[in-house]
Amino acid sequence: MSTTLPGRSRAEIASNTGTQARRRRPIGAEVQQRNRVAGVHFRVWAPKRNGMNVIIESGPGEGITQALARDDEGYFEGFVEGAAAGTAYRFQIDGTQTAPDPASRFQPSGPHGPSHVVDPDTFEWTDKDWRGVEPYGQILYEMHVGTFTPEGTWKAAEAQLEELAAAGISVIEVMPVADFPGRFGWGYDGVALFAPTWLFGSPDEFRSFVNRAHGVGIGVILDVVYNHFGPDGNYLKHFSESYFTDKYENDWGEPINFDDTDSAPVREFFLTNATHWIEEYHLDGLRLDATQQIFDDSPMHILTEIGNAVRDAGRKRQTYLVAENEPQQTLLVRAQEKGGYGLDALWNDDFHHTAMVALTGKREAYYTDYYGSPQEFISAAKYGFLYQGQHYKWQKKRRGSASLDLHPWNFVTFLENHDQVANSARGLRVHQLSQPGTYRALTTLLLLGPGTPMLFQGQEFGSSKPFLYFADHQPELSQKILKGRGEFLAQFPSMNTPDRSPYLCDPGSPSTFERCKLDHSERQRHSQIYDLHKDLIKLRKTHTAFRLHETGARMDGAVLSPSSFVFRFFDAQQQSQEETAGDRILIVNLGADEELSPAPEPLLAPPAGTAWTLMWSSDDPCYGGEGAYAPETNLGWKLPGNCAFVMKPGPIPSEETIDRSDTEDTPRRS
Repeated sequence: MSTTLPGRSRAEIASNTGTQARRRRPIGAEVQQRNRVAGVHFRVWAPKRNGMNVIIESGPGEGITQALARDDEGYFEGFVEGAAAGTAYRFQIDGTQTAPDPASRFQPSGPHGPSHVVDPDTFEWTDKDWRGVEPYGQILYEMHVGTFTPEGTWKAAEAQLEELAAAGISVIEVMPVADFPGRFGWGYDGVALFAPTWLFGSPDEFRSFVNRAHGVGIGVILDVVYNHFGPDGNYLKHFSESYFTDKYENDWGEPINFDDTDSAPVREFFLTNATHWIEEYHLDGLRLDATQQIFDDSPMHILTEIGNAVRDAGRKRQTYLVAENEPQQTLLVRAQEKGGYGLDALWNDDFHHTAMVALTGKREAYYTDYYGSPQEFISAAKYGFLYQGQHYKWQKKRRGSASLDLHPWNFVTFLENHDQVANSARGLRVHQLSQPGTYRALTTLLLLGPGTPMLFQGQEFGSSKPFLYFADHQPELSQKILKGRGEFLAQFPSMNTPDRSPYLCDPGSPSTFERCKLDHSERQRHSQIYDLHKDLIKLRKTHTAFRLHETGARMDGAVLSPSSFVFRFFDAQQQSQEETAGDRILIVNLGADEELSPAPEPLLAPPAGTAWTLMWSSDDPCYGGEGAYAPETNLGWKLPGNCAFVMKPGPIPSEETIDRSDTEDTPRRS
């Protein structure tokens, strides 16, 4: 399908004269040789401007000011001899105001400074055998590069990749890196969408991070913000007001024009941005932020076009596309031939919200419509979203759309992400808000359940570091952000109290940012939580019953009591003699110790000629538990409280009473 303007090739878009067919992309600065002369070709869209100069401020070609030629479609372009990689430049518009390139590949002085020419072809990749990321079987890991290490750089993050791979992480989801103003920020106020922020290092250091990740078996996808631009440093209107539209209302700023007058070059801008990350940085896909704020009434939605463009750009590498969508519109992950957008997965807030109620006992603000009950966990595992069109009291309207027919891997499940950790007074981690046993039990469900699990940086070793909202802006804007943050948190009654002020951190304070930086030595100090995560990921990857899509296994679940539930994983390879084959049951008890007598639930019945034997327990002392025992004997079932455990088929025990105090066969870490 077309990923450019309808009816024209990308080369034709690059120049309606056909003379610039050697351009890689329709916009930006590209290093070239023409008639054996080295230089840089510049191209920018400014349809209502009368003139455009490129001014070389420093580096190769310093001192040159050259006029660009205008074509019939409002693009200005020209070849500057002597310019090269490292050239710093700005555009001069109509002979007066200057601005950085909207498609700048690097802004080493921030978004208000000059743009720098980058040659992506000089980096030496070693990942030619990498085949990309499949949409199933993944363990995602959300990372904010600026706080992932004390240094907050690509180089420092790269040094941690082998450890992440050893823990079982298979895909890193990098929070937005498009350049933004200030010394620190989450990245969702990006304004230079093609330029990875200088705060983390150079573009080639980003490429090195991706290259090394592929070398240790980890894919990398990038969180991109295509729904708004940040409030400071956005120069797009200097070139054209048509980048934005007043047809819609956007929660965070002016809506982007994907379907109004002059929208075709705007669509081209974003399609070019999406594909440049895949081709120039070898990224394995994108996470699309807040897609409900991307408005498009075109015959083909821009999200569909982005998906098609990313697939094409990946060539032989399989790409992975994840969307955040608060109203839970499953159309995004349905196949295009069925009228969908063709993306791969959606964040599942419903799973998170019910888990948080179970973990903390609080049902306030957007947790109001959840109970944290066994039935909710079973429904989320089997059907994805809990709300698929029912009335939602918190929003006073219906929420969600049908997902009964989708695959489990269409849903990304999590106990933590950047938003949800920060949406508290002190930015505390989930393990700090809940009881240890309950936390271990729901971590088990997260990592063995059928959805695609995602961990937030440091979660795997129980980081003691908070994750707070931080954004470095000019004083006036910072005060507005601080006020707005307080108003947002006021939706939680527990945080809307007169004594809350001392606990609300100033987003503009450097200390707020510094407090969020991970301490990786906690992997050793918190080894019990770290081992819990690593062992569960290993179970998920090595036991065929948990690899539903890959092995043909299937899953079902049932409520056992008001606090406990069971999942049965039916292994299609159960006749195999391999130790990792055969049916598995996962039982989670979020309450006190419990006797199941009687136990009239068919999912608890073992395969013919076998009896269940305990394989793994979250209550094992090696994870900080009180001790694991076999929950089923010839006398019936006894479920340990605040615990999750896995059982596998084994030999039928003798008719004699089994002494539960015998722990000789208690499963231990491998």
